[in-house]
Amino acid sequence: METITNAHLFGIFLTVGCFYLISLVRRKSGFNWLNPLLLSTVIIICILVLGEIPYEHYMKGGGVIHALLGPVTVVLALPLYRHRRLLVEHKYSIIGGIVSGVVSAIVSVIVLSRLLGMNEFLERSLIGHSVTTPIGIGLSDMLQANEGITIISIMITGLLGASIAPFMLKLLRVTHPVAKGLSIGTSSHALGTTKAIEMGETEGAMSGLAIGVAALTTVLIVILLQFMGWY
Repeated sequence: METITNAHLFGIFLTVGCFYLISLVRRKSGFNWLNPLLLSTVIIICILVLGEIPYEHYMKGGGVIHALLGPVTVVLALPLYRHRRLLVEHKYSIIGGIVSGVVSAIVSVIVLSRLLGMNEFLERSLIGHSVTTPIGIGLSDMLQANEGITIISIMITGLLGASIAPFMLKLLRVTHPVAKGLSIGTSSHALGTTKAIEMGETEGAMSGLAIGVAALTTVLIVILLQFMGWY
């Protein structure tokens, strides 16, 4: 058994298989609330825990899929290029929306952490929860925070964003495709962008744009906070 789980193909097949299975059930049943990202993550965790399979074994293959996240994000530049006219038409709204989203994400962490009595170390670890994992790890190093907590917070944020984005957009009556994409990409990075792509090409393109701009904005704000002596 250990020989099988220790192979690179184990993590790849387990990840792809669970995602495909949930996607198939969702498509056949018509239950749109079945989120492949969220449910496949839960299933994989249960399999690893119940089977007493070391996380390191799974990540030999899971890490391959994780490594593809960067190139896949770059591919989002293609639909973005196709909708370049929208960038010019809504440039001020796009910049303003992303910057305000990043500021609210950082401020909410600081305010809630201090209201709930969390220590500064945990607060610093949660600052990068809305950016992509590579940027989040870099921010964690800059802030001398816990890299593991940062990664977990990024995963939870992305999964929640991908799961509840359609409901929240409907609740808040957000109908413009540009606004939908920007809100998802700014708040829940690449994982949320998978949901934006399902909504439409414009939503996916705007979400992909928001990932990069939000990450850059977050880094600049953190540098500013450090310069001011906050961290």
